[in-house]
Amino acid sequence: MYPDCIKEKTINNRKMKNDIILSGVGGQGILSIAAVIGLAAVENKLYLKQSEVHGMSQRGGDVQSHLRLSGKPIASDLIPSGKADLIISMEPMESLRYLPWLSKTGWLVTSSNPFINIPDYPPLEAVLKEVKKIKNHLILDADAMAKEAGSAKAGNMVILGAASRFIDVPFKSIENGVRKLFIRKGYDIAEINLKALRAGRRLN
Repeated sequence: MYPDCIKEKTINNRKMKNDIILSGVGGQGILSIAAVIGLAAVENKLYLKQSEVHGMSQRGGDVQSHLRLSGKPIASDLIPSGKADLIISMEPMESLRYLPWLSKTGWLVTSSNPFINIPDYPPLEAVLKEVKKIKNHLILDADAMAKEAGSAKAGNMVILGAASRFIDVPFKSIENGVRKLFIRKGYDIAEINLKALRAGRRLN
């Protein structure tokens, strides 16, 4: 549940900063999440740096990237340990992999749906129990919410919608980013992804 203190964010000064870890496995749409956030940042004239995305060459392999937004120039594309404001994860066990980067006040937003790509994947209940130990966390059934929105492939937009409250750009700019990214695939695809994004945003 979102705390009452979280309000719609607007950008009106150069103090804005978001350090975000993106994680999941290949094929889950991590690049699309990064692209939407990037488009929203550009719309708001923010500086943006993204580290190399690892794991994309292997479908089902682990994927991670550092994404940094700021109102001021950014020196490095890598987030220091313990300084990430947000982890956005498409896979619960992968979210745990990057906890050393999360700040004490940071948020972890993850799908509850496992991608079992190793023979010794631990019991899901044990994985989610570890996630719940994080003070600020959101766990959601992104697959079910995406199917309800019209496409099982839109789970990444559900997760982004849920995480959007912790990203210092207006939600309208994130919606615009989704439109720009998916309109090339057709109006219907763009609308499904917007519906998934808004479903995640409404989570409470």
